[in-house]
Amino acid sequence: MKIRKYEYYKIFGENLIDRETIEQMDTAMKLPISVKGALMPDAHVGYGLPIGGVLAAYNAVIPYGVGMDIGCRMCMSIYPIVPKIIETQKDKLSKILFEETRFGLSKFENIIEHELLERDIFHEIKFVNSLKDNFAKQLGTSGHGNHFVDIGIVEIKHKDDKLNLEPGSYFAILSHSGSRNFGAEVCRHYTNVARDKLQLSGQVARLAWLDLDSEEGQEYWQAMELAGDYSAANHHIIHNRLSSALGEKPLRRIENHHNYAWKEKLVGGEELIIHRKGATPANYGDLGIIPGTMATPAFLIKGKGDEASLNSAAHGAGRRLSRRKAKSELNIADLHLHLKEKGVELLSGGIDESPMAYKDIFEVMNQQKSLVDVIGLFYPKIVRMK
Repeated sequence: MKIRKYEYYKIFGENLIDRETIEQMDTAMKLPISVKGALMPDAHVGYGLPIGGVLAAYNAVIPYGVGMDIGCRMCMSIYPIVPKIIETQKDKLSKILFEETRFGLSKFENIIEHELLERDIFHEIKFVNSLKDNFAKQLGTSGHGNHFVDIGIVEIKHKDDKLNLEPGSYFAILSHSGSRNFGAEVCRHYTNVARDKLQLSGQVARLAWLDLDSEEGQEYWQAMELAGDYSAANHHIIHNRLSSALGEKPLRRIENHHNYAWKEKLVGGEELIIHRKGATPANYGDLGIIPGTMATPAFLIKGKGDEASLNSAAHGAGRRLSRRKAKSELNIADLHLHLKEKGVELLSGGIDESPMAYKDIFEVMNQQKSLVDVIGLFYPKIVRMK
């Protein structure tokens, strides 16, 4: 393996990021495999690499640089439905959203066949095969935490050739979820493999890496790709079920991963492994979605391909308070009053996901004007979490 000395890394929105997060990124950049890095304005402390951290490595992958919820994904379906239906048929839409989605440990009983379950990887890698039963049971479902399925209104600001929709207001569904327990188990297992192989201990053990020329590195990469496809399939099942219940086909579907590693060539032409843990791909022309909170808009964006950010952008507003602090410091009555003022119906969700627990999404977006163009805004109106 080549040993590289990392370059200075760019911090976007440094005034929004606490010192502990920056120190955590500093540690990651000192790894012998680290080449380049960037910190997004929504960044906060994570396990291993900060959430909102982007790291380029040479021919190696860090499982905790990808994260536990491998391939966590945003997905938006935009429909030819008059948005006013959200006011006139709110009860009906709420019922559809509640009946056609599953969160946490609940599952769908009627998903028994799927292309993913036939993948060769289940026969080729014993560890991956050991996760297959739970993998199958959780198909089409969403996790806990900040995962959601929202019904709302998307405002398209101007005509974009890639989006190919006229400016105006549209009925839309937006979801955020990932690879469920499968991704978490893959991350834990291969981090342990890497840690033992490198004989690492302490904080740096959380950043244990696998050489992609090794058998273990190749196994992890295949499992990561499966987790990404699994996350996409979960969203597609969610959106297809909701589309069927609505009796409409979407005009357009936009989606993007975060918590993933990509093989990309930057200026100079050398291929690097770009880890985006809680960061949105923003290569030139990339369409993506950066969510706010249950009471603030999500941003439909188009990447500008900024090299300093490793062609990346924030993946959300970023936490201001930890879940524990949010539960102890925030008031559920204040949350419901705030949502009422914003015209948001919350079907399920806890105080730990209160908008007050997050940074100001407008300020986060203001700090990355050089990274993305905003082509639309999604306003949540009916929200389901957990």
